[in-house]
Amino acid sequence: MPIKIDADLPARQVLESENIFVMTSERAATQDIRPLEIAIVNLMPTKEVTETQLLRLLSNTPLQINISLVRMENHVSRHTDSSHLERFYISSDEVFSKKFDGMIITGAPVEQLDFEQVDYWEDLCRIMDYAKKNAYCTLFLCWGAMAGLYHFYGIPKYVMQRKYSGIFYSDLLAPTDPLCRGFDDCFPVPTSRYTIIKDQDVLANPKLELLATSPVSGVTIVKSKDNRSIFMTGHLEYDSDTIAKEYSRDISKGLDIHMPENYFTDNNPSLPVKSKWRSTAHLFYSNWLNYYVYQTTPYLLNEIKE
Repeated sequence: MPIKIDADLPARQVLESENIFVMTSERAATQDIRPLEIAIVNLMPTKEVTETQLLRLLSNTPLQINISLVRMENHVSRHTDSSHLERFYISSDEVFSKKFDGMIITGAPVEQLDFEQVDYWEDLCRIMDYAKKNAYCTLFLCWGAMAGLYHFYGIPKYVMQRKYSGIFYSDLLAPTDPLCRGFDDCFPVPTSRYTIIKDQDVLANPKLELLATSPVSGVTIVKSKDNRSIFMTGHLEYDSDTIAKEYSRDISKGLDIHMPENYFTDNNPSLPVKSKWRSTAHLFYSNWLNYYVYQTTPYLLNEIKE
């Protein structure tokens, strides 16, 4: 079964052009099954791009999924038209009237700020606290993962002298965990950030389990021991050219930036980028949906508890 999205959402045309099956609300209403309810708290500046990237991966499942796109109530987006947000998103305040099988909290390009300096930090903390009781499993991505680890477990992020940009390989530490089923022992993860989480801080917390880590870019995947929170510090959802666009943007800003590692073909930015991580990305999101959401969430959403 496909994901169910608004018929007018721009991502629909992109996904259908890739032969990905999406379903409009009107067609889904004729099917007598209980779809999964998934909220995406989209903190990325290029929201339409992130929508498409995540929906592409969530569609690779036999399950029907209702998607709720969420925007921060007290934050003004400078890179996405307000009409798009009003048309396709619910506000963060509206989240508190619903329960969800799963929630995704994306990254954001604010990792060099202290968490408390982010203008929507208090609103995000409210959502994270609400999700703990009202979403069966929450998936935190990149800065979102760092925010969740800090908020719930007091785990710090460390600002590095250079930006970790490119494809960094992670060592799989828990090959039998359902989330990592099908993963290679060493797998590629697109990374674009100035901060890391250190292994020892995660290993010191008895409520967390370290599933994968990189000798270069630090912690990659962590889960809570109760299986209700997953933290991924990379960007498996990225398109082949996403990091190239970020690199070009940084260069145009005059930043002293290193060329992304293990990324450009022959280390030549003029050559097309060949994806190394697409199969890992599909495995990760399919495993999350199947083993950590669908197989364990209550049939009746009002039975979700902390």
